[in-house]
Amino acid sequence: MARAMRADSERTARGILEAAERVLREDPAASMGQIAEVAGVARTTVHRRFASREALVEAMATWAAEQFRDAVEASRPAAAPPLVALHQVTANVLRVKVDWGFAMSRAVTGEVGRIHGEVRQACIGLMERARDAGVLRADVDLEWVRRVYYALIHEAAEEGKAGADTDEMAALVVDTLLKGVGA
Repeated sequence: MARAMRADSERTARGILEAAERVLREDPAASMGQIAEVAGVARTTVHRRFASREALVEAMATWAAEQFRDAVEASRPAAAPPLVALHQVTANVLRVKVDWGFAMSRAVTGEVGRIHGEVRQACIGLMERARDAGVLRADVDLEWVRRVYYALIHEAAEEGKAGADTDEMAALVVDTLLKGVGA
């Protein structure tokens, strides 16, 4: 019985987090009551799970960071062929950034910062593998490539919010990263 209660509690918390993302993406000043209404729970339920609005936003940022990390790990950046991994990482990350745009826009500190650091290391590792496989030039500054790559993903995620297909956007990001925009 305790296991069923725990699963139910986790579903409720996730439902609140998902509702909060939808509500706060549209209105960053929305109240806990508005979030509860969209989540289909009582305001007291939201307050029982999250002591304050700040605690709710922090939980959202942590949840989104975990989804971000899981999206990168699911792409097997250290094992899949570099070009395949690069495309898959990009597509997976775009889905998270589009779905969790409000939460992903929060300051990167604490646990969220630690998770982002793990993702950064995986990204640098993938860039090293891509360079070693000849996908990237041998003389390229990998930190610069990572920063450009992150900027491209950010711009594609903004486009994705308007309904663009994340797989198509991932292909565009990777193509732009690898070929640039020259003639």
